[in-house]
Amino acid sequence: MDEAAELAQRLRTAVDDERVLRAIAAVPRDRFVPAEHRSRAYENVALPTTGGQTISQPVVVARMLELLALTGAERVLDVGTGSGYHAALLATLAAEVMTIEISPTLSAGAARALAELGCANVTCVVADGWRGLPEAAPYDAINVAAATGPEIPVSLVDQLADGGRLVAPMGRRRQFLTRLTRHGAEVRETTFEEVRFVPLVREPPPR
Repeated sequence: MDEAAELAQRLRTAVDDERVLRAIAAVPRDRFVPAEHRSRAYENVALPTTGGQTISQPVVVARMLELLALTGAERVLDVGTGSGYHAALLATLAAEVMTIEISPTLSAGAARALAELGCANVTCVVADGWRGLPEAAPYDAINVAAATGPEIPVSLVDQLADGGRLVAPMGRRRQFLTRLTRHGAEVRETTFEEVRFVPLVREPPPR
């Protein structure tokens, strides 16, 4: 059994979704970790990446994917590309992934790693995560891989399709995984376990 498959096995105590576990087993996390931390790529820990960002703890990534409840037919918006690991997992679980990152350097690095792995259904876009990508909306699922603060941006909620799910770490002093589900005009919110993410960076307002 290779290291990615072993990681998936260790996550079984926290994650029930077999599709998510198969994705964890299939995607080489070491391809998204800087060389100096690559020996720890398959530990269940967050690791530093470029520009003061992190690649999230695998169990938290897996739980976010599980809460999105993907079937394979969805169009997904991934907010906060970072290393690209989350997008690579989404690529195995959904039909189409639009992943946005405010840092051109991070976006370019992720795009290279995703291309090397043959993730042809992922499009990397340099954009402000707070704004989302309204020109390609609506989305069946939205994954937000950075902390939004006390509220999820309305612009992202507005881009959810009917029946769509949005998962994000939400909160100020304490963050919790939060899922929003749209049912027509109604949006229902459910709170799950406590987590810790770097803040979602946004563009400064125009002067």
